[in-house]
Amino acid sequence: MRSILKRRLPDSLWFLAWFALVIALTCAIARQAHAAETAFVATPVGPPVIVFDPKRDACDGHDVPDAPLRAFRDADGMIRAFGLHFENRRMSGPSLLALKLECGVVFRGTGNGDPRNFDDRSWITATWTPDGKTIHALVHHEFQANEHKGRCRFDSYMKCWWNSILNIRSDDGGRSFRKIEPLVAAATPFPSEHDQGRHRGFFNPSNIIAKDGAFYTLIGTTGWSATTGRAEQPAGVCLFRTDDLARGGWRAFDGKGFSARFPSPYHATLKSHQACRALAPFPAPVGGITRHRSSGTYLAIFQAAKGSPDGFGGTYPASGFYLSASRDLIHWQRPSLVLATRTLYDDACGADALRSYPVLIDAAAETRNFEDIGEEAQLFYAEMRIDGCAHTSDRKLIARKIRISTYLRD
Repeated sequence: MRSILKRRLPDSLWFLAWFALVIALTCAIARQAHAAETAFVATPVGPPVIVFDPKRDACDGHDVPDAPLRAFRDADGMIRAFGLHFENRRMSGPSLLALKLECGVVFRGTGNGDPRNFDDRSWITATWTPDGKTIHALVHHEFQANEHKGRCRFDSYMKCWWNSILNIRSDDGGRSFRKIEPLVAAATPFPSEHDQGRHRGFFNPSNIIAKDGAFYTLIGTTGWSATTGRAEQPAGVCLFRTDDLARGGWRAFDGKGFSARFPSPYHATLKSHQACRALAPFPAPVGGITRHRSSGTYLAIFQAAKGSPDGFGGTYPASGFYLSASRDLIHWQRPSLVLATRTLYDDACGADALRSYPVLIDAAAETRNFEDIGEEAQLFYAEMRIDGCAHTSDRKLIARKIRISTYLRD
Protein backbone atom coordinates (compact mmCIF):
# COMPACT_ATOMS: atom_id res chain seq x y z
CA MET A 1 0.00 0.00 0.00
CA ARG A 2 2.82 2.48 0.85
CA SER A 3 4.65 2.00 -2.48
CA ILE A 4 1.44 2.60 -4.44
CA LEU A 5 0.72 5.82 -2.53
CA LYS A 6 4.26 7.08 -3.03
CA ARG A 7 4.05 6.59 -6.79
CA ARG A 8 0.79 8.57 -6.96
CA LEU A 9 1.50 11.33 -4.42
CA PRO A 10 4.39 13.70 -3.76
CA ASP A 11 6.36 12.86 -0.64
CA SER A 12 4.99 15.99 1.04
CA LEU A 13 1.42 14.64 0.78
CA TRP A 14 2.03 10.98 1.51
CA PHE A 15 1.78 11.34 5.29
CA LEU A 16 -1.57 13.17 5.08
CA ALA A 17 -3.03 10.48 2.85
CA TRP A 18 -1.80 7.73 5.13
CA PHE A 19 -3.17 9.54 8.21
CA ALA A 20 -6.58 9.95 6.54
CA LEU A 21 -6.65 6.23 5.77
CA VAL A 22 -5.88 5.36 9.38
CA ILE A 23 -8.66 7.66 10.62
CA ALA A 24 -11.15 6.12 8.18
CA LEU A 25 -10.27 2.59 9.30
CA THR A 26 -10.51 3.59 12.96
CA CYS A 27 -13.96 5.09 12.44
CA ALA A 28 -15.15 1.97 10.62
CA ILE A 29 -13.95 -0.24 13.47
CA ALA A 30 -15.63 2.07 16.00
CA ARG A 31 -18.93 1.91 14.13
CA GLN A 32 -18.75 -1.87 14.06
CA ALA A 33 -18.00 -2.01 17.79
CA HIS A 34 -20.84 0.41 18.49
CA ALA A 35 -23.24 -1.80 16.53
CA ALA A 36 -22.45 -4.72 18.79
CA GLU A 37 -24.20 -4.86 22.17
CA THR A 38 -23.54 -6.76 25.34
CA ALA A 39 -26.39 -9.25 25.56
CA PHE A 40 -27.33 -10.96 28.81
CA VAL A 41 -28.30 -14.60 29.23
CA ALA A 42 -29.82 -16.32 32.26
CA THR A 43 -29.22 -20.07 32.12
CA PRO A 44 -30.88 -22.55 34.53
CA VAL A 45 -28.10 -24.62 36.10
CA GLY A 46 -29.94 -26.29 38.98
CA PRO A 47 -32.95 -28.59 39.39
CA PRO A 48 -36.39 -27.24 40.34
CA VAL A 49 -36.88 -26.88 44.10
CA ILE A 50 -40.38 -26.63 45.62
CA VAL A 51 -40.54 -23.60 47.90
CA PHE A 52 -44.29 -23.59 48.51
CA ASP A 53 -46.77 -26.42 47.91
CA PRO A 54 -50.41 -25.71 48.87
CA LYS A 55 -51.00 -29.36 49.77
CA ARG A 56 -48.24 -29.08 52.34
CA ASP A 57 -48.05 -25.39 53.28
CA ALA A 58 -51.43 -23.66 52.75
CA CYS A 59 -53.63 -22.19 55.45
CA ASP A 60 -56.74 -22.56 53.26
CA GLY A 61 -57.77 -22.95 49.63
CA HIS A 62 -56.86 -19.39 48.71
CA ASP A 63 -53.15 -19.98 49.22
CA VAL A 64 -51.79 -20.67 45.75
CA PRO A 65 -48.99 -18.84 43.90
CA ASP A 66 -50.82 -16.26 41.79
CA ALA A 67 -48.33 -13.40 41.39
CA PRO A 68 -44.56 -12.93 41.08
CA LEU A 69 -42.70 -13.37 44.37
CA ARG A 70 -41.79 -10.09 46.13
CA ALA A 71 -39.32 -10.19 49.00
CA PHE A 72 -37.49 -7.84 51.35
CA ARG A 73 -35.38 -8.02 54.50
CA ASP A 74 -37.14 -6.63 57.56
CA ALA A 75 -35.58 -4.58 60.35
CA ASP A 76 -34.41 -7.78 62.09
CA GLY A 77 -32.89 -9.34 58.96
CA MET A 78 -35.70 -11.85 58.37
CA ILE A 79 -36.97 -12.27 54.83
CA ARG A 80 -40.62 -11.38 54.28
CA ALA A 81 -42.38 -12.14 51.01
CA PHE A 82 -45.70 -12.01 49.15
CA GLY A 83 -46.87 -13.71 45.98
CA LEU A 84 -50.02 -15.73 46.62
CA HIS A 85 -53.72 -14.96 46.18
CA PHE A 86 -56.18 -12.17 47.04
CA GLU A 87 -56.38 -13.32 50.65
CA ASN A 88 -52.95 -11.76 51.12
CA ARG A 89 -50.75 -13.56 53.63
CA ARG A 90 -47.10 -12.97 54.44
CA MET A 91 -44.37 -15.57 54.00
CA SER A 92 -41.35 -15.40 56.30
CA GLY A 93 -38.08 -17.21 56.78
CA PRO A 94 -34.34 -16.97 57.34
CA SER A 95 -33.72 -17.51 53.60
CA LEU A 96 -35.56 -17.36 50.29
CA LEU A 97 -35.72 -21.16 50.10
CA ALA A 98 -37.05 -21.54 53.64
CA LEU A 99 -40.17 -19.35 53.51
CA LYS A 100 -43.17 -20.39 55.63
CA LEU A 101 -46.67 -19.01 55.33
CA GLU A 102 -48.21 -17.05 58.21
CA CYS A 103 -51.96 -17.60 58.36
CA GLY A 104 -53.01 -14.10 59.35
CA VAL A 105 -54.49 -12.12 56.43
CA VAL A 106 -52.56 -8.86 56.07
CA PHE A 107 -54.76 -7.28 53.38
CA ARG A 108 -57.89 -8.14 51.45
CA GLY A 109 -60.61 -6.57 49.35
CA THR A 110 -64.14 -6.91 50.65
CA GLY A 111 -65.81 -7.90 47.38
CA ASN A 112 -67.54 -4.51 47.21
CA GLY A 113 -69.86 -4.25 44.21
CA ASP A 114 -69.34 -0.52 43.59
CA PRO A 115 -66.30 0.00 41.34
CA ARG A 116 -65.75 3.55 42.60
CA ASN A 117 -64.69 2.09 45.96
CA PHE A 118 -61.82 0.02 44.48
CA ASP A 119 -62.48 -2.71 47.01
CA ASP A 120 -63.30 -5.93 45.17
CA ARG A 121 -60.32 -8.36 44.80
CA SER A 122 -56.77 -7.24 45.58
CA TRP A 123 -53.33 -8.86 45.20
CA ILE A 124 -50.17 -7.37 46.75
CA THR A 125 -47.88 -7.36 43.73
CA ALA A 126 -45.03 -4.94 44.51
CA THR A 127 -43.30 -3.87 47.72
CA TRP A 128 -40.47 -1.53 48.68
CA THR A 129 -39.15 -0.64 52.11
CA PRO A 130 -36.49 1.83 53.26
CA ASP A 131 -36.03 0.25 56.69
CA GLY A 132 -37.82 -3.11 56.87
CA LYS A 133 -40.63 -1.63 58.94
CA THR A 134 -42.47 0.82 56.66
CA ILE A 135 -43.56 -1.10 53.57
CA HIS A 136 -44.90 0.72 50.51
CA ALA A 137 -46.86 -1.55 48.20
CA LEU A 138 -48.79 -1.64 44.94
CA VAL A 139 -51.93 -3.72 44.56
CA HIS A 140 -53.30 -5.38 41.43
CA HIS A 141 -57.03 -4.70 41.93
CA GLU A 142 -59.70 -6.53 39.94
CA PHE A 143 -63.25 -5.32 39.75
CA GLN A 144 -64.95 -8.55 38.69
CA ALA A 145 -68.17 -7.03 37.41
CA ASN A 146 -69.61 -10.41 36.42
CA GLU A 147 -69.89 -11.21 40.14
CA HIS A 148 -72.01 -8.11 40.86
CA LYS A 149 -75.58 -8.02 39.62
CA GLY A 150 -76.30 -5.27 37.14
CA ARG A 151 -72.67 -4.28 36.63
CA CYS A 152 -72.01 -6.17 33.39
CA ARG A 153 -74.26 -7.58 30.68
CA PHE A 154 -71.94 -10.57 30.19
CA ASP A 155 -71.51 -13.49 32.56
CA SER A 156 -67.85 -13.98 31.63
CA TYR A 157 -65.04 -12.99 33.98
CA MET A 158 -62.78 -11.89 31.09
CA LYS A 159 -65.48 -9.76 29.42
CA CYS A 160 -66.33 -7.93 32.64
CA TRP A 161 -62.88 -7.54 34.25
CA TRP A 162 -61.82 -3.93 34.95
CA ASN A 163 -58.38 -3.57 36.53
CA SER A 164 -56.50 -0.85 38.38
CA ILE A 165 -53.37 -0.41 40.50
CA LEU A 166 -53.68 0.84 44.10
CA ASN A 167 -51.36 2.31 46.74
CA ILE A 168 -51.22 0.70 50.19
CA ARG A 169 -48.79 0.83 53.13
CA SER A 170 -47.68 -1.14 56.17
CA ASP A 171 -46.12 0.38 59.28
CA ASP A 172 -45.41 -2.93 61.04
CA GLY A 173 -43.12 -4.81 58.67
CA GLY A 174 -45.91 -6.26 56.55
CA ARG A 175 -48.09 -7.75 59.29
CA SER A 176 -50.93 -5.47 58.15
CA PHE A 177 -51.56 -2.99 55.34
CA ARG A 178 -53.88 -0.03 54.91
CA LYS A 179 -54.99 2.07 51.95
CA ILE A 180 -53.39 5.49 51.50
CA GLU A 181 -54.25 8.60 49.52
CA PRO A 182 -54.19 8.90 46.65
CA LEU A 183 -55.52 5.34 46.59
CA VAL A 184 -55.37 4.91 42.81
CA ALA A 185 -51.91 4.65 41.26
CA ALA A 186 -53.18 3.83 37.76
CA ALA A 187 -56.65 3.34 36.29
CA THR A 188 -58.30 3.79 32.90
CA PRO A 189 -59.66 7.26 32.08
CA PHE A 190 -63.13 5.70 31.92
CA PRO A 191 -65.06 3.76 34.59
CA SER A 192 -66.10 0.13 34.63
CA GLU A 193 -68.67 -0.23 31.85
CA HIS A 194 -71.77 -2.41 31.61
CA ASP A 195 -70.99 -3.31 27.98
CA GLN A 196 -67.24 -3.67 28.42
CA GLY A 197 -66.73 -6.91 26.44
CA ARG A 198 -63.05 -7.55 27.31
CA HIS A 199 -60.63 -7.12 30.17
CA ARG A 200 -59.32 -3.55 30.34
CA GLY A 201 -57.12 -1.51 32.60
CA PHE A 202 -53.66 -1.58 34.15
CA PHE A 203 -52.34 -4.91 35.41
CA ASN A 204 -49.59 -6.70 37.32
CA PRO A 205 -46.95 -4.15 38.30
CA SER A 206 -43.40 -5.39 38.40
CA ASN A 207 -41.39 -4.94 41.57
CA ILE A 208 -40.48 -1.38 42.54
CA ILE A 209 -36.86 -0.40 41.92
CA ALA A 210 -35.00 2.71 43.14
CA LYS A 211 -32.89 4.65 40.64
CA ASP A 212 -31.28 8.10 40.97
CA GLY A 213 -33.55 9.21 43.80
CA ALA A 214 -36.80 8.08 42.17
CA PHE A 215 -38.81 4.85 42.11
CA TYR A 216 -39.89 2.89 39.04
CA THR A 217 -42.21 0.03 38.12
CA LEU A 218 -43.35 -1.53 34.85
CA ILE A 219 -47.14 -1.93 34.55
CA GLY A 220 -49.08 -3.82 31.89
CA THR A 221 -52.12 -2.48 30.06
CA THR A 222 -54.56 -3.96 27.55
CA GLY A 223 -55.07 -0.52 26.02
CA TRP A 224 -58.13 1.33 24.71
CA SER A 225 -59.28 3.36 21.73
CA ALA A 226 -59.18 7.13 21.35
CA THR A 227 -62.16 9.37 21.86
CA THR A 228 -62.76 13.07 22.52
CA GLY A 229 -60.24 14.23 25.12
CA ARG A 230 -58.62 10.80 25.33
CA ALA A 231 -55.60 9.54 23.40
CA GLU A 232 -55.43 5.99 22.09
CA GLN A 233 -53.56 3.75 24.51
CA PRO A 234 -51.60 0.90 22.88
CA ALA A 235 -51.54 -2.41 24.71
CA GLY A 236 -48.25 -3.42 26.26
CA VAL A 237 -46.13 -2.38 29.23
CA CYS A 238 -45.49 1.19 30.45
CA LEU A 239 -42.81 2.57 32.77
CA PHE A 240 -44.13 4.47 35.80
CA ARG A 241 -42.16 6.72 38.16
CA THR A 242 -42.70 8.53 41.44
CA ASP A 243 -40.36 10.65 43.52
CA ASP A 244 -42.12 9.84 46.79
CA LEU A 245 -43.69 6.47 47.59
CA ALA A 246 -45.43 7.91 50.63
CA ARG A 247 -47.38 10.30 48.42
CA GLY A 248 -48.01 8.04 45.45
CA GLY A 249 -48.16 10.37 42.50
CA TRP A 250 -47.19 7.76 39.89
CA ARG A 251 -46.71 9.13 36.36
CA ALA A 252 -45.94 7.18 33.21
CA PHE A 253 -43.40 7.74 30.46
CA ASP A 254 -45.18 9.12 27.39
CA GLY A 255 -42.26 9.00 24.96
CA LYS A 256 -40.78 12.32 26.04
CA GLY A 257 -41.08 12.47 29.81
CA PHE A 258 -43.02 11.22 32.81
CA SER A 259 -46.15 13.28 32.39
CA ALA A 260 -48.95 10.76 31.72
CA ARG A 261 -51.31 10.49 34.71
CA PHE A 262 -53.98 7.84 35.24
CA PRO A 263 -56.02 8.79 38.34
CA SER A 264 -59.39 7.38 39.36
CA PRO A 265 -62.01 8.19 36.70
CA TYR A 266 -64.53 8.52 39.50
CA HIS A 267 -62.66 11.08 41.58
CA ALA A 268 -60.50 13.13 39.19
CA THR A 269 -61.30 15.25 36.18
CA LEU A 270 -58.57 15.78 33.61
CA LYS A 271 -59.24 17.94 30.57
CA SER A 272 -57.29 15.53 28.42
CA HIS A 273 -55.81 12.10 28.92
CA GLN A 274 -52.39 11.25 27.55
CA ALA A 275 -51.23 7.78 26.63
CA CYS A 276 -48.18 6.08 28.07
CA ARG A 277 -45.60 4.62 25.72
CA ALA A 278 -45.70 0.84 25.39
CA LEU A 279 -42.11 -0.37 25.64
CA ALA A 280 -40.55 -3.07 23.48
CA PRO A 281 -40.01 -5.98 23.81
CA PHE A 282 -42.70 -6.67 26.41
CA PRO A 283 -45.93 -8.21 25.06
CA ALA A 284 -47.43 -8.53 28.54
CA PRO A 285 -46.61 -7.73 32.20
CA VAL A 286 -43.02 -7.98 33.41
CA GLY A 287 -42.27 -10.40 36.25
CA GLY A 288 -39.40 -8.46 37.75
CA ILE A 289 -36.58 -5.94 37.26
CA THR A 290 -33.14 -6.20 38.84
CA ARG A 291 -29.82 -4.36 38.46
CA HIS A 292 -26.75 -6.35 37.47
CA ARG A 293 -24.16 -5.37 40.08
CA SER A 294 -20.98 -5.55 38.04
CA SER A 295 -22.30 -3.71 34.96
CA GLY A 296 -25.10 -1.50 36.31
CA THR A 297 -27.40 -2.84 33.57
CA TYR A 298 -31.05 -3.46 34.39
CA LEU A 299 -32.46 -6.89 33.62
CA ALA A 300 -36.17 -7.64 33.14
CA ILE A 301 -37.64 -11.13 33.08
CA PHE A 302 -41.06 -11.80 31.58
CA GLN A 303 -43.12 -14.42 29.77
CA ALA A 304 -44.20 -14.51 26.14
CA ALA A 305 -46.17 -16.83 23.89
CA LYS A 306 -44.74 -18.27 20.69
CA GLY A 307 -45.60 -16.07 17.72
CA SER A 308 -46.31 -12.89 19.69
CA PRO A 309 -44.53 -9.72 18.45
CA ASP A 310 -41.09 -9.17 19.97
CA GLY A 311 -40.99 -5.41 19.41
CA PHE A 312 -38.09 -5.65 16.94
CA GLY A 313 -40.02 -6.61 13.82
CA GLY A 314 -40.08 -10.32 14.59
CA THR A 315 -41.93 -12.76 16.81
CA TYR A 316 -41.02 -14.92 19.77
CA PRO A 317 -39.73 -18.27 18.46
CA ALA A 318 -40.92 -20.25 21.48
CA SER A 319 -43.19 -19.84 24.47
CA GLY A 320 -41.42 -19.32 27.76
CA PHE A 321 -39.52 -16.92 30.00
CA TYR A 322 -37.34 -14.25 28.40
CA LEU A 323 -34.68 -11.79 29.58
CA SER A 324 -34.03 -8.28 28.28
CA ALA A 325 -31.44 -5.66 29.33
CA SER A 326 -31.47 -1.86 29.56
CA ARG A 327 -29.25 0.97 30.78
CA ASP A 328 -32.10 3.41 31.42
CA LEU A 329 -35.31 1.32 31.93
CA ILE A 330 -36.75 2.79 28.70
CA HIS A 331 -34.70 1.32 25.87
CA TRP A 332 -34.52 -2.48 26.09
CA GLN A 333 -32.51 -5.00 24.08
CA ARG A 334 -33.74 -7.90 22.02
CA PRO A 335 -34.67 -10.62 24.52
CA SER A 336 -33.01 -13.99 25.07
CA LEU A 337 -34.81 -17.18 26.04
CA VAL A 338 -34.36 -18.27 29.65
CA LEU A 339 -36.71 -21.25 29.87
CA ALA A 340 -38.90 -22.76 27.14
CA THR A 341 -42.29 -23.63 28.63
CA ARG A 342 -45.98 -23.12 28.11
CA THR A 343 -47.22 -20.15 30.13
CA LEU A 344 -50.59 -18.66 31.06
CA TYR A 345 -50.59 -17.07 27.61
CA ASP A 346 -50.66 -20.47 25.89
CA ASP A 347 -53.35 -23.03 25.19
CA ALA A 348 -53.45 -25.37 28.17
CA CYS A 349 -54.72 -28.36 26.19
CA GLY A 350 -52.17 -31.16 26.15
CA ALA A 351 -49.79 -29.52 28.61
CA ASP A 352 -48.83 -31.26 31.82
CA ALA A 353 -48.20 -27.89 33.47
CA LEU A 354 -48.10 -24.17 32.78
CA ARG A 355 -45.38 -21.97 34.27
CA SER A 356 -45.83 -18.29 34.97
CA TYR A 357 -44.86 -15.24 37.08
CA PRO A 358 -41.05 -15.43 36.64
CA VAL A 359 -38.75 -13.30 38.80
CA LEU A 360 -34.99 -13.31 39.46
CA ILE A 361 -33.84 -12.87 43.08
CA ASP A 362 -30.27 -13.02 44.36
CA ALA A 363 -30.00 -14.13 48.00
CA ALA A 364 -26.72 -12.20 48.18
CA ALA A 365 -28.31 -8.92 47.05
CA GLU A 366 -26.80 -5.83 48.63
CA THR A 367 -30.14 -4.00 48.74
CA ARG A 368 -32.87 -4.63 51.30
CA ASN A 369 -35.46 -5.08 48.54
CA PHE A 370 -33.38 -7.52 46.44
CA GLU A 371 -33.01 -4.96 43.66
CA ASP A 372 -29.55 -6.14 42.54
CA ILE A 373 -28.16 -9.37 41.16
CA GLY A 374 -24.75 -10.95 40.74
CA GLU A 375 -23.65 -13.76 38.46
CA GLU A 376 -25.89 -16.34 40.17
CA ALA A 377 -29.45 -16.09 41.46
CA GLN A 378 -32.71 -17.98 41.83
CA LEU A 379 -35.43 -18.03 39.21
CA PHE A 380 -38.77 -18.17 41.04
CA TYR A 381 -41.99 -19.02 39.20
CA ALA A 382 -45.40 -20.64 39.67
CA GLU A 383 -46.01 -24.10 38.23
CA MET A 384 -49.65 -25.01 37.58
CA ARG A 385 -50.88 -28.54 36.93
CA ILE A 386 -53.24 -28.95 33.97
CA ASP A 387 -56.06 -31.51 33.84
CA GLY A 388 -56.91 -32.03 30.17
CA CYS A 389 -57.51 -28.45 29.08
CA ALA A 390 -58.46 -27.09 32.50
CA HIS A 391 -56.38 -25.10 34.94
CA THR A 392 -56.33 -26.53 38.47
CA SER A 393 -55.61 -25.05 41.89
CA ASP A 394 -52.61 -27.37 42.17
CA ARG A 395 -49.94 -24.67 41.95
CA LYS A 396 -46.45 -24.70 43.41
CA LEU A 397 -43.85 -21.98 43.92
CA ILE A 398 -40.65 -23.25 42.31
CA ALA A 399 -37.05 -22.01 42.48
CA ARG A 400 -34.22 -22.87 40.10
CA LYS A 401 -30.63 -21.72 40.32
CA ILE A 402 -29.57 -19.69 37.28
CA ARG A 403 -26.28 -18.25 36.07
CA ILE A 404 -25.97 -14.84 34.39
CA SER A 405 -23.54 -14.53 31.48
CA THR A 406 -22.90 -12.06 28.65
CA TYR A 407 -21.77 -12.10 25.04
CA LEU A 408 -21.34 -9.56 22.24
CA ARG A 409 -24.23 -9.55 19.78
CA ASP A 410 -24.52 -7.63 16.51
